[in-house]
Amino acid sequence: MTIEQPHLSHPKYRPDIDGLRAVAVLAVVAFHAFPNWARGGFIGVDVFFVISGYLISTIIFKNLDKGTFSFTEFYARRIKRIFPALFLVLIACFAFGWFTLLADEYKQLGKHIAAGAGFISNFTLWNEAGYFDNSAETKPLLHLWSLGIEEQFYIVWPLFLWFAWKRKFSLLTITIVVAVASFVLNVNGIKQDMVATFYSPQTRFWELLSGSLLAWITLYKKNGLANFKHKLDYWLSRIVFSDKQEADGRVLSNVFSLVGLLLLVYGFWRINKDLSFPGKWALVPVIGAVLIITAGSKAWVNRTILSNKVAVWFGLISFPLYLWHWPILSFARIVESELPSWNLPIVAVILSVALASLTYKLVERPLRFGKRGKIKVVFLVLLMAIVCFVGYGTYERNGLRDRKSLAYLPARIEKLREDDKKSHNICLNAYGLSNSNIRFCRLSILGNRPHIALIGDSHAASLFSGLSKVLAKDNEGLLMLGGRLFIDVATYPDGSESEVNVYKGGIFATNFIANEKTIDTVIMVSRGPFYINDGWNFYLVNDRKVTNKLEVFERGMRNTLDLMIAKHKKIIFVIDNPELDGDPNKCQDYSRLGAKNNFDCSISRSSYDSRHNEYRKLVFNVLKDYPSIVIFDQSAYLCDEVKCTFKSGSSVLYGDNDHLSVAGSEYMASHLVDVLNGGRSKILK
Repeated sequence: MTIEQPHLSHPKYRPDIDGLRAVAVLAVVAFHAFPNWARGGFIGVDVFFVISGYLISTIIFKNLDKGTFSFTEFYARRIKRIFPALFLVLIACFAFGWFTLLADEYKQLGKHIAAGAGFISNFTLWNEAGYFDNSAETKPLLHLWSLGIEEQFYIVWPLFLWFAWKRKFSLLTITIVVAVASFVLNVNGIKQDMVATFYSPQTRFWELLSGSLLAWITLYKKNGLANFKHKLDYWLSRIVFSDKQEADGRVLSNVFSLVGLLLLVYGFWRINKDLSFPGKWALVPVIGAVLIITAGSKAWVNRTILSNKVAVWFGLISFPLYLWHWPILSFARIVESELPSWNLPIVAVILSVALASLTYKLVERPLRFGKRGKIKVVFLVLLMAIVCFVGYGTYERNGLRDRKSLAYLPARIEKLREDDKKSHNICLNAYGLSNSNIRFCRLSILGNRPHIALIGDSHAASLFSGLSKVLAKDNEGLLMLGGRLFIDVATYPDGSESEVNVYKGGIFATNFIANEKTIDTVIMVSRGPFYINDGWNFYLVNDRKVTNKLEVFERGMRNTLDLMIAKHKKIIFVIDNPELDGDPNKCQDYSRLGAKNNFDCSISRSSYDSRHNEYRKLVFNVLKDYPSIVIFDQSAYLCDEVKCTFKSGSSVLYGDNDHLSVAGSEYMASHLVDVLNGGRSKILK
């Protein structure tokens, strides 16, 4: 698909377009560094889209028309333009992440490096949190979503135009139809799925195609456009000036550029992350950029402001500046384990500008221009493929958990996962339960028929690892079965199929434990406060008139306890642990590059009480009617009259905000075993 005469002609250089690039990139940098006062700065990306569409389409239209278009040269130029700076930033992120990121963070970075090198970041991020989500701040390569969309446009659009040109189709008609279709998808999509619309190429291409449409009009409708401009300029001149002025196009150009600039300023001020964007709001930066480019380099705004040497310089380094600024800001947030102090973003921006300047001068220009172009292209493609492979390998190897660069291992949940088929199936097979809906099934390594059972939901599962390990010291085994803890309690009938299966599995597990003759001791664990305060709407299977969640919880609890007591089981009822506000990884005793970890790994006692009081009152009210049941109050080992802490010495006891970590499971199990052996349990007062 290569047309002979491979030397592509390019549009005449316009310094004002580089100045417009400067406006775009500085707006994005300002938004990322100071989001509270540069609220709409992210629309600078939309300005970039228009510029890219205009310049790329000008090259394609012009060279197709002259018969000089070459796919080989076109993509070679794109590779030499994009790959050098991108390669450098990806390698820098990988190296810096080696010394600063936890395994899960490094695993995600590896995935994003592979996606960035393969120009599919927008698709990868599509399946993760939204662009404006708080977690987005700790994704160093989040900003590559826009590069993915541009590169997908560079791949698809030239092929599409070449095919249409070969078939003698109207390129203008093709451009208009595709642009309108993309815009309609954008407007409709924003109402249904804002994240998908933000990242999807088909809902973003209209922005680049706006530049393409402008390129076609500029190239092929010069006379018609000139006549239109002349008439409009004439009327504007009559309105603006008192004496008759000759219509020379200057008034119209100045109006276009001024209106375009005002639209961008309005967008930077008015548009924010709380609006449905892109949608119709994206018309503001797109039309603004189109007007500024249409105005031409002689308009006052373009000539005086955008063609200023400082603006042009920032425009020239805009691509490496865009690539560098976000990883630096993101790593700064990660290293500090919170939002950076007010002066750190300033330092990060200055460092970004310095690195962008050096990258442009020492890396981008030498590789982009000069001799041995073919060798450079092959070399760059090979390097990018290696980076992609390394990133994907890091992801596949779970973030290289054996790295020696971090002197700690992160807290992790030891809860039993449905996809952990091997150990789950061993447990099911040992008891002949393969056809059941049991969600959690675990059996400690000591024998097939232990006399202690643990039942409940995922909070029981997170307790299993520590309890089975502590019991093993006394040659005791442990069986864990789970779903929902209480029998006769289910979600409303319109619940999902998975929830129905959890309910059925919980019923089966509880009845199985009750009737298993080898089991004499049952430990019951439930995330009670969640079900009472935040959980789904539950109902009693045998009495659906009961709708109050406290009453449903109580009835289910009593029914389950009555069943176990009727089967002569010794019962240990575990009162649920507190829940943490925040990320437990921030509780680690470590520093990243010397930055002190100052995360408060605790919650106030008042915060705990407000969430747990109703649950605790209900539980103790029920259990006073069952004097034989032993209470194990997990909160008593984590809370005092002032606060609840989530650390024991240097060990972090939580894997997420409500499940115990491996260390936490062992810590809690050591106290629970004392109670199993006849010791008294502490009760939180």
